[in-house]
Amino acid sequence: MERKVAREFRHKVELLIDNEAEKDYLYDVLRMYHQSMDLPVLVGDLKLVINEPNRLPLFDAIRPLIPLKHQVEYDQLTPKRSRKLKEVRLDRTHPEGLGLSVRGGLEFGCGLFISQIVKDGQAGNVGLQVGDEIVRINGYSISSCIHEEVINLIKTKKTVSLKVRHVGMIPVKSSSDEPLKWQFVDQFVSESGEKKNSVAGMASLGGKEIKEKKVFLSLVGTKGMGISISSGPTQKPGIYISNVKPGSLSAEVGLQVGDQIVEVNGVDFTNVDHKEAVRVLKSSRSLTITVLTGAGSELFMTDEEKLAVEARRELERQELMHQKKVALETNKIIKEQQEKERMRKMENSQKVAEEDERYRKEMEIIEATERKHNREWEEDWGSREKSKGPSPAPSPSPPSHSPPPPKPRSSAAEADTIEEEEEEEEEGREGFQKYVDDFDPYSMFTPEQIAGRDVRLLRIKKNGQLDLAVEGGIDSPLGKLVVSAVYEGGSADKHGGVVAGDEIMAVNGKILTDVTLTEGQNALTRAWNSGGDWIDLVIAVSPPKEYEDEVTFF
Repeated sequence: MERKVAREFRHKVELLIDNEAEKDYLYDVLRMYHQSMDLPVLVGDLKLVINEPNRLPLFDAIRPLIPLKHQVEYDQLTPKRSRKLKEVRLDRTHPEGLGLSVRGGLEFGCGLFISQIVKDGQAGNVGLQVGDEIVRINGYSISSCIHEEVINLIKTKKTVSLKVRHVGMIPVKSSSDEPLKWQFVDQFVSESGEKKNSVAGMASLGGKEIKEKKVFLSLVGTKGMGISISSGPTQKPGIYISNVKPGSLSAEVGLQVGDQIVEVNGVDFTNVDHKEAVRVLKSSRSLTITVLTGAGSELFMTDEEKLAVEARRELERQELMHQKKVALETNKIIKEQQEKERMRKMENSQKVAEEDERYRKEMEIIEATERKHNREWEEDWGSREKSKGPSPAPSPSPPSHSPPPPKPRSSAAEADTIEEEEEEEEEGREGFQKYVDDFDPYSMFTPEQIAGRDVRLLRIKKNGQLDLAVEGGIDSPLGKLVVSAVYEGGSADKHGGVVAGDEIMAVNGKILTDVTLTEGQNALTRAWNSGGDWIDLVIAVSPPKEYEDEVTFF
């Protein structure tokens, strides 16, 4: 199952990512996560590679590779996208406007996305979110529309019908010659005011916070506003403040170079030309101006500021390359560790095979010896039965005590067998011995394996079924073979020396400290079904409370 998931993930990566360096980086950050288990760092690293909408399915492909205990947090940290379309209706004549801003269009090489939502506005009340892609407006597909055409389409009806789907990303592009980039909604902080937010163009600040601000200016008794305005380029339309005179009224109310004017005295400035904007600003001595702070700051950067931005980007690039270098070095170390682990497993497999062969030969010797003893017992028993039967008297002479007949050839074996029976009968009378007293655990295990625990050798009589359940194994979270249940009435229960929580360390001389659950179960089954009346079980006694703490899962 795990191999299938990994294979599907690699296929998805090959399908969605062309850049080999990005593929390597993706694999590296996943390896680093499985070492550190730091989920927020992983998601942050993934967003450097999954940086456009068509790569978002990779988040779903990575989820099965995340441990179950981290998957809920993973879902909370990764973008929530929806494949279903949602239709909403907005009243364009509403006094507070539509309550949203959008960016994008065909000229930018992307669809139209909601970049801002006014708090308590229409759009927010009907459930629209930043990062929603608008697919249809008033029933028309806008996939081939430029930004200006979309704005005009919105203005055609009083009731605006929008069909959207949530993507969770926003397009970023400041100029026509700059490549299109994307930002996640949680990286693009958009804080709106409480009043109307006009539909604006594609105002990209590379993640810089944009706020809507409303100011009131009274020009009575003043020489003017003290600002200059400019029209934005084709790829970033709008009216922007290009200069603010120090000490002027505009400077006092906080207007800055790069602010986008979106409304003056109720007039929408989104699509007005420069001449009309100047006329509206000079038409009254009392102005109510709504601006988006810093929405066009990159249009008026000095050469020094542009160099500073480039330097910052270069530092970010170098940091990313450093992270990749560290990831590659970590990957090298991981590969070396994996090779050592592979060699260790090969050695363990060889030891297991040798142990199985030794166990098989020993069992053959034991079975042969038991067959020999049984045969000799049958012979001796048969001769003893004959001696107990009546024999004809040769003459009616009085009875006399005659010496016992000579012992047959197998008398020594018979004596040993009888002694063993007497010992077993004596043991049955006095209660059998749960633990073998003279057992030395260090003869079989290392001090690290014993770890200061009470290690005991149990000799369990084969009577019915063992009725012992185990769990864990070397490849499990427990890392060892542990008794999970002792069923009532079984041989283990009758013996009384093993309880839930004890570690099974060996059976009939076969060490089980480094076997999987399946291998351990098979070893117990072979030992129980082999010849002989007893099974030797070595356990490490564990207090039940400690065991319960160790194997409790959430």
